[in-house]
Amino acid sequence: MNSTASSFHVFHPRLFALRERLASGLTLIAAVALLTIPLLAALMLGGGLLAAIGVWKGLGGHWPLAALGCAGALLVAGGYAAVRLLSVLFVPLPEPGGVRIAPEDARDFHRLIEGMAWVLEADNIDHVWVTPDMNAAVLQRPRRGYFGRIETHLLVGLPLAHSVTCPQLVAVLAHEFAHLAVQRKGRGKYGALLRAWWLRVLDRIGDVFPFLGAQADRWLHRFYSNMARLARIEEFEADALATRLVDANVLGETLVEVSLREQFLLRDYWPRVLAQSTVRARPLMRPYRDLGLGMAAGFLRATAGGDLPVGDDPPQSLHPTTRERLSALRVSPHASSEDLPSAATHYFAPLLLTLAWVFDRAWWRDVRPDWQLIYQDARRQHKQNHQS
Repeated sequence: MNSTASSFHVFHPRLFALRERLASGLTLIAAVALLTIPLLAALMLGGGLLAAIGVWKGLGGHWPLAALGCAGALLVAGGYAAVRLLSVLFVPLPEPGGVRIAPEDARDFHRLIEGMAWVLEADNIDHVWVTPDMNAAVLQRPRRGYFGRIETHLLVGLPLAHSVTCPQLVAVLAHEFAHLAVQRKGRGKYGALLRAWWLRVLDRIGDVFPFLGAQADRWLHRFYSNMARLARIEEFEADALATRLVDANVLGETLVEVSLREQFLLRDYWPRVLAQSTVRARPLMRPYRDLGLGMAAGFLRATAGGDLPVGDDPPQSLHPTTRERLSALRVSPHASSEDLPSAATHYFAPLLLTLAWVFDRAWWRDVRPDWQLIYQDARRQHKQNHQS
């Protein structure tokens, strides 16, 4: 209890207040910018219309056909420019990916997240998704794309669920629910959606108007820097609030464990899966079907514990590094001392085969062309070596 209280006190006074000021200022900038675009489009259309009227008045009495053609061209040009500018606003949010899990399919897991939402006074989760990624996230989306009630989606990666124990998964989810409790609640959720919308619009402007996009990037350098700063502060704040549910040492242990497991997947497990392409036309080892077994058999606790990856995060990342988060929590880097049953086997046991089948099919569809090219090249090389 003492570590929990102290870590929450350490985080709160400066970072929380700074986050609120940054979020408010950036939301205001995004809202003004988004309103400016339709105003500029209206000016373009109005300018084209006024120019067409002026041409008609000046030339229509003497050369009506020429005046009509010029006026029509000006009107079309103004309308086209206005429509092109307005088009940058309509960039849909990416939909949650993965397999949607109904409450009756994972009752214990849904009871867990309902209890966590109640304790932290966060918004309830509308939909739960299991994804093929090594992460967890909460997303908020308008029900009908651009309007409607804001629905909250919880995404939990199957590799993540295989990597952590039940208490560690609670720590991961506590961090995600903390985002909902203090940063994506009430007006905060609408502010976050506005900021995200403006960022998507900026990306779209770069595609539609390349020169304007390059200029906007230079003009908005400070905006981008503050957005990155806000994202980092939000991570620290979410860690602080998460310690209301889990001990800071458990949260720190979870951060290290996830880093170790992710390192194992990237450096060992996935290379072994893909190495089959040099000897087999189709994989015998399926990555998601054999993920639990691969974790249990391939992840060496003694070896991993000697090389804790607490500083491997890229410095340009929007998220603080693992070392920075551990330092803010005031815990030393340490991994679990033993391998316990994974959260996947506890919460998703009846669904594991189905989830693995879905993700393996999608994975094979994506890698199959490159896989077959590698296999054919390997066979060709083997024949050449044998003949020589």
